[in-house]
Amino acid sequence: MDDLDDMDHRILSALRACGTDPRIAGAARTLSRAGEHGALWLAAGLTGAAVDRRRRGAWLRATALTAGAHLASMGVKRIVRRPRPTHVEPLVRTAGRHSFPSSHATSAAAAAVAFGALGAHVVPPLAAAMCLSRLVVGVHYPSDIAAGAALGALTAHAGGRWVFAAVTSPSGAAHD
Repeated sequence: MDDLDDMDHRILSALRACGTDPRIAGAARTLSRAGEHGALWLAAGLTGAAVDRRRRGAWLRATALTAGAHLASMGVKRIVRRPRPTHVEPLVRTAGRHSFPSSHATSAAAAAVAFGALGAHVVPPLAAAMCLSRLVVGVHYPSDIAAGAALGALTAHAGGRWVFAAVTSPSGAAHD
């Protein structure tokens, strides 16, 4: 086992141990379930579109970016095919057997960047908690989370101009 693998295993073991506290385990399970297939973030984006009529197009585009980032992570998983951790007992079931990158972290980071840029300041800390929850429930290595978060953040950042092109100023001109 090389140094990165050893560090991945040790950090995961330490964070998974936090899940022995029933309150922490319950919160981590709830976050993990809410993040399945990006559901929490898609619901948040659609809610933003419904509530913020002036920027509805931007919210819908930010939601599309979040969904696209999630789909990209699923494609990378099929290529990399890294197995999930087996040295810790998971607290939740998973939709698949591959762990790299974390799709939860990908969609969470994409939402943090895209929705955060629209003023949803509660999303970045919630996204960080979502990422951490995947370690506490024992279904990802820290490097899975880091790679997923990077993929999500980069995807949302790359699409940022497209998101804000949907926002119009009072004169009707597109906002960059």
